[in-house]
Amino acid sequence: MKELSKSIVRRMADPNFTRRWFVGEGLDIGGKPDPLSLYIPFFPGLASVRVWDWEDGDAQQLAGLEPESLDFVHSSHCLEHLVDPREGLAAWFGAIKPGGFLIVTVPDEDLYEQGVFPSTHNRDHKWTFTMLKARSWSERSLNVLELLSNLGPAADVEKVALLNSTFRYDLPRFDQTLTPIGECGIEFVIRKRTARELAAGGLVRETVQPSPADRRHFNQYRADHAHMKTSAPPFEDESPL
Repeated sequence: MKELSKSIVRRMADPNFTRRWFVGEGLDIGGKPDPLSLYIPFFPGLASVRVWDWEDGDAQQLAGLEPESLDFVHSSHCLEHLVDPREGLAAWFGAIKPGGFLIVTVPDEDLYEQGVFPSTHNRDHKWTFTMLKARSWSERSLNVLELLSNLGPAADVEKVALLNSTFRYDLPRFDQTLTPIGECGIEFVIRKRTARELAAGGLVRETVQPSPADRRHFNQYRADHAHMKTSAPPFEDESPL
C-alpha cells in the first residue's frame, strides 16, 4: 500500500535521485493512486511527470508515446501486472532519451509472496521476481538481472537493490506492505547509454573546467597526495606530544 510514498524519504536521502535520476520530464507508469507528481517539490530537478494508467492504454506497449522522448521513466509495482514483462520493460526503456533513466520497483517473491503463488496478497500479480536464483519455488519467477541483460548493450545498470531494511524476518507469513514502512521489493535503475558511449565501449562525458577558486582545492588534493608519496610513512611517529 502506497509503495511510492514509502520510498520518498529514502530516495530524498540518495543524491542520485535528486541530482540525476529524477531530473527533467518523466513518465510515471501505473502511478495511480499514489503518483510521483505529489512529491515534485522534494526533487528540485524534476520539471514534470505524467501518469500513465489504464485510460492511457496498455503499459506493455505505451502506444502513441514518442520513442526516446523522456528524461526518465518511473514505475512502482506495475511490471508484475503485465502479461509480458519483457516486452513492457523494453517499451519503457525505449521511451527514454539516450542518457536518460529507467527507475522501477517490483515486489521480491520471498519478501512479498513468501512462497505462495498465485499471490494471496494481490490476485492480479502475474509474475514473481527475484534478484537472481538458479531455482525458485515459483513457476512464474523472473530473475531481475536476466531481465536487465535482455535490454541490450545500451542498458547501463546503475543500481539493483533489495528493499529489505524494514522487513521483519521474525514474523510468520504476513503481507508486510500493509504496514506504513514495509517495502518488500527490488529497485533497479538503468541508464541508457548514448551512441558515443556504445561506440567507445564505455562512459563518455561532456566536461567543463571548474572555477579557478574550485581548481585551487582540487589541485591541492593532488598536491597533498603527491606529498604523501614522498614523505615518511604516516602513523609511525610515537614521540611524546
